[in-house]
Amino acid sequence: MGDSRTLFVPEGLDGERVDAAIARLFGFSRTRAAELAADGLVSLNERVSPKSARVSAGDVLEVVLPDAVPSASVDLVAEPVPGMAIVYDDDDLVVVDKPVGVAAHPGVGWAGPNVVSGLAAAGYRIATSGASERQGIVSRLDVGTSGLMVVAKSEYAYSRLKHAFRSRTVDKTYHALVQGLPDPMTGTVDAPIGRHPAHEFKFAVMAAGKPAVTHFEVIEAFHGAALLEIKLETGRTHQIRVHLSALRHPCCGDPLYGADPKLSARLGLDRQWLHAVGLGFEHPGTGEWVTFTSPYPADLDHALDVVAGSPAP
Repeated sequence: MGDSRTLFVPEGLDGERVDAAIARLFGFSRTRAAELAADGLVSLNERVSPKSARVSAGDVLEVVLPDAVPSASVDLVAEPVPGMAIVYDDDDLVVVDKPVGVAAHPGVGWAGPNVVSGLAAAGYRIATSGASERQGIVSRLDVGTSGLMVVAKSEYAYSRLKHAFRSRTVDKTYHALVQGLPDPMTGTVDAPIGRHPAHEFKFAVMAAGKPAVTHFEVIEAFHGAALLEIKLETGRTHQIRVHLSALRHPCCGDPLYGADPKLSARLGLDRQWLHAVGLGFEHPGTGEWVTFTSPYPADLDHALDVVAGSPAP
């Protein structure tokens, strides 16, 4: 029949429609989530559910993924990605500004757009080892996170960039709008991260996890929220979201990790307020240090305008 994936509905999604909850929890597009429900592949508390049903905190959502793609590999199909900008391009690498709702590469269970397929559609030829659908990918961003990504175009560049990311010599800068005001306003979270024992697509701070280090600093404080600049030493899945949640200051718009749905709605957020604003590394071809920046996309800009207009405490 297919792969079955199950998650508990967090408090932040209480009252949401089934298709919206699936999109947020599993990383699918809203259209893909609705299609799965229409095909009878979504269950809510062990009963097949229509897309318009409402979920409650603690409900069990199960999604069955059709066996359309073999689990061992995923075919690369060249597909344009609207909104994806090419920030830099040469013989060694390409730097892209990834929009929200776009994965780094194709994968089983993901039917939405992705960076690798978008580059293929735009005529970019990636020549590195490994699975064809992941060629050139040296680091990834979550589907719900926007901003800068570098993709290697040659085997030499791939090897050098992979080493740079592993040895933590790449400068990765993110901005995040979080709930509340961290105290102190500058700090470091050094806490291992692993898969959540009860939630397949969620991660958590745990002793048995992999080392993870996140540095943060408040850029601007608002009423009930703060804008942080974040530097990563490591690149664990959901690292920033997990660490900020552990500080009890989750990213606004991130119900999986404890965001207040009322604040998210007021800010007009359908995803976590998290953006990869800066990227710096030694160019694998020239040896020179290169840096790239990305402006906030419209939805994050709007949320900032709303929170900045909030009354003073």
